[in-house]
Amino acid sequence: MTPPEEITVWLARWREGDQHARDQVFDVVHSRLRQIAANLLQGQRGDHTLEPNALVNELCIRLFGSQKINYNDRGHFFAVAAQTMRRILIDHARAGLAEKRGGEQQRVSLSGVDGLAPVPLDEDMLALDAALSKLATLDPRAAQVVELRFFGGLEEDQVAEVLGVSTITVKRDWKAARAWLAGQLSPANRTSRF
Repeated sequence: MTPPEEITVWLARWREGDQHARDQVFDVVHSRLRQIAANLLQGQRGDHTLEPNALVNELCIRLFGSQKINYNDRGHFFAVAAQTMRRILIDHARAGLAEKRGGEQQRVSLSGVDGLAPVPLDEDMLALDAALSKLATLDPRAAQVVELRFFGGLEEDQVAEVLGVSTITVKRDWKAARAWLAGQLSPANRTSRF
């Protein structure tokens, strides 16, 4: 496993124009991004058109494209990757709904994160995005914790490092955010809101 400091050094070199450093970062993070994508898309319906490889390919195009990068360190890179993964999934869900005009929606579950007990939360991606946006106005750090854990696939200690808080704070935010999202995405709330 590559030490986080080494990735940060490669990101700095990449920022200075070193394409070999960019390739080093890609080689190290690609398999992790693929694993995250597989976890996010696990359990999707059979006709789901987005596969983990396609999701990672799109993500890599956006993260490793020709535009100048501004990643400060490993944590910042994975935070941007999590945000980008969320945007790709939301764009895909919107495109699918537009194409089908109200057909089946993309389904996700916050219990899909490694090592977590199942949570009664199996809602569509667009509702999750709307709820996360609402949470971000109420508790921005909790919304970031969800984004980094769920879309970024980071462990609690990694999220703590990215956000500059303690692991116990991340655990509290994660627990509270999951409970809040479960309430927002419950069938009773969704019926009255949508």
